[in-house]
Amino acid sequence: MSQALVLRDELVERGVKYVFGWYTDIHGVPKSKCVPVASLPSMAQGSELYTVGALEGMGELGPHEDECAGIPDLDRLTVLPWDPRYALVPTRLHLNGEPYEQDSRNVLVRQVDAAAAAGFIANVGIEPEFYVVRETADGWEPLVPGDRINSPTRGYDLEATILAEPFLGPVVEHMNALGWGVYSFDHEGGDGQYEFNFDYTDALTMADRMVLFRLMAKHVARQQGCIATFMPKPFQDDFGSAAHINISLADLESGENVFAAGDGTPAYSELSRHFVAGVLAHAGAINAVICPTVNSYKRFTSKGFMDEISWAPVHRAWGENNRTLMCRMPVNRHCLEVRTADSAVNYHLGIAMVLAAGLDGIKRQLDPGEPINRDTYKLAPEELAAYGNLDLPSSLDEALDEFQTDDVAKEVFGPDFHATYLNYKRQEAHEYRSVVTDWETRTYLQRI
Repeated sequence: MSQALVLRDELVERGVKYVFGWYTDIHGVPKSKCVPVASLPSMAQGSELYTVGALEGMGELGPHEDECAGIPDLDRLTVLPWDPRYALVPTRLHLNGEPYEQDSRNVLVRQVDAAAAAGFIANVGIEPEFYVVRETADGWEPLVPGDRINSPTRGYDLEATILAEPFLGPVVEHMNALGWGVYSFDHEGGDGQYEFNFDYTDALTMADRMVLFRLMAKHVARQQGCIATFMPKPFQDDFGSAAHINISLADLESGENVFAAGDGTPAYSELSRHFVAGVLAHAGAINAVICPTVNSYKRFTSKGFMDEISWAPVHRAWGENNRTLMCRMPVNRHCLEVRTADSAVNYHLGIAMVLAAGLDGIKRQLDPGEPINRDTYKLAPEELAAYGNLDLPSSLDEALDEFQTDDVAKEVFGPDFHATYLNYKRQEAHEYRSVVTDWETRTYLQRI
């Protein structure tokens, strides 16, 4: 009996009625047809066809062209713990029998395969931050109204975390039911902002999990009469939401972390230095993908309108425990923490870019230089200048300029998807530049 037939029978026994074979659009938003569980065997053969040219940023396949067939990865099927009538399975799109280039998951698969060809497994941990808010007559209010009492921040606040248990508790239960290994969660600095920390895993599995995580958070928030928003900077006077990508390489044969020096100390290996150098060499192009919206760049300030420092990365550099920089090499674990990644990231594309850039650094034996272990928020311009050009793109447009000419970005995306991504995001940036904001009206309408 085929795998699909066995799986179908198992799912029927568990009470599953429908299966979604999902893929994502350019934003990382999952798309799928809903298939009755009895039709799983035909679905496994690619029976479900998609006119992806009608979706966001997935190429321009016209109505006269062939459709993409979804081929599900049945080994990765998940039954939703909050609604076991449904099972979700990640799917790879194929066009004319070949993996479709403009499918985000195919992009990451290619880079995972490239890492394996070089002798490595890429492992990833994510620290997702997001807000849970409800719309009221007075505007958007946090999940727990009392969050606004403890100014300037409720970060790590014990009482605020307990009061948010109606949301936090079910999310933790669902994550652990899926075997994700939650080891901590907390109220972050923003009013109604939360973060979850759970076990790392291989890159493709983690990207797949984060698609489910967003669905999960949104579902539980709705049960509280709220929404979970993954907008990077929803409020100008509050903290932004990051999604730090913690990445390391393990030896393909032994499984040992090759970022560790291997001498039993906290020291990092020379290979890890090459990896971080590669990420820094392609930082602008990476940020065009892991900071994918015009709103993303509102995070990159030391303070802005806030009463407290932002704790956001503002410079293209690395440090050992320095949270003001794009790249942090933590002293308590052997990995590279890419701190510019935000909550709007398409995880399949973002992880693929970081991994490819790091592998390029290893291939070219790049040197990241010495770490910067100072608070760069407080450095005078002349002190910063002594480290060279540490500027990160200050807008989506600037990041796209680097993405446009970056060889690694072109290789990761492929020529067609690279052009699609660039054109789509350029249009987004153009639309934003054309908007007249409330600030402009308040400031200029009667002044001039």
